[in-house]
Amino acid sequence: MPAFILLTVLTAIRILGRNRLRAGLTMLGIVIGVGAVIAMVSIGEGAKAAVAQRVASMGTNVIIILPGATTAGGVRGGQGGAVTLTVSDGVDLKKRVPLLGDTGWAKRDVMQIVNGNKNWNGPVNGISPSYLTIRDWSFASGGPFTQLDVDTAARVALVGQTVIENLFDVGEEPVGAVIRIKNVPFRVIGVLAPKGQSAQGSDQDDIIFIPFSTAERKVFGTQFLGSVGAVFASTERLEDLVPAVEQIREALRLRHRLQADQDDDFTIRTQVDIGKVQAGTSETLTVMLFAIASVSLLVGGIGIMNILLVSVTERTREIGVRMAVGAKRRHILMQFLIEAMTLSLMGGCLGILFGILGARLTTVIAGWPTIISGNTVAAAFFFSVAVGLFFGLYPANKASRLNPIEALRYE
Repeated sequence: MPAFILLTVLTAIRILGRNRLRAGLTMLGIVIGVGAVIAMVSIGEGAKAAVAQRVASMGTNVIIILPGATTAGGVRGGQGGAVTLTVSDGVDLKKRVPLLGDTGWAKRDVMQIVNGNKNWNGPVNGISPSYLTIRDWSFASGGPFTQLDVDTAARVALVGQTVIENLFDVGEEPVGAVIRIKNVPFRVIGVLAPKGQSAQGSDQDDIIFIPFSTAERKVFGTQFLGSVGAVFASTERLEDLVPAVEQIREALRLRHRLQADQDDDFTIRTQVDIGKVQAGTSETLTVMLFAIASVSLLVGGIGIMNILLVSVTERTREIGVRMAVGAKRRHILMQFLIEAMTLSLMGGCLGILFGILGARLTTVIAGWPTIISGNTVAAAFFFSVAVGLFFGLYPANKASRLNPIEALRYE
């Protein structure tokens, strides 16, 4: 049996070689289909990995508490727009919730930053020193401010890479320089290490951090002293996030004296929640790209079936001769199935090469991250084989059912 299959494969290759152009055009659909599947899924997987990296850049086991409720009285509202969180809330949560490793807070506003004759509009954040630890910020040069800087409302600043690029000349040392925020001079004491884009797609390096007290008293002009834009917390272990969220909710409801029938006047989000939403979006994108690319494979399979049906018609007399000299139906069936499989296998191999090349070029030219996994390549290859088998079955079965006498008479 193996010798028969080998002989049939060699025969199929020889027959396909007689019509190289037709065989090549038939394989083209499979080549495009397999290549598109590998390239599209690689783009999708790269997007998922990029999202995971962005979520990880938020810090480790981070909990974000925003002022304002997601829903109030059944009506969806805007979170973060109300004054319902204070510095005291952040301090109290660290005492009341033992699962929390630390708490911090921040308030943000977009302002003009000036250095010499250069200026830049960027987000200025008044933060507590613990915020940097929770968000896992590191430094390219210099270092963080301290609690003493907060207590004395020191005019010191930490600057992100995007701000550095727009305010300082190449080679100029930012640490020690004096910049102005809302006409208030600040001495740069640290340059933040780059973090890239956030999970929401914003530039995390377009940032300036100053002590919270300094921002409140000298820059923002806050009407409600002690109010914050967000409270940040972290846990030591990932599995502590869910119980910590419940304890935070209970503690804040108690502090804010909310009745049982009242909605929360705050919104809690965790790093895991944000990651799930982003990962779900990326997963949907990957599935959609795979489905679109798979259409090309189906079109390629239809092309194989069409060419084999033409081949059966052209070789009707040859089939009759083979049957007359003793070939059985299974031999004819096997011959045409192997021809279909040969076309799909050759197309699949070429498609893998083009798919990998396409994914690499996408990364080089467009800058999109791509991940080519062995599972994706294997799935695309076996899918192409299945397409050849499925669409080759009908022509092969038709050829094997020909009447030998009528086939011999066919002109």
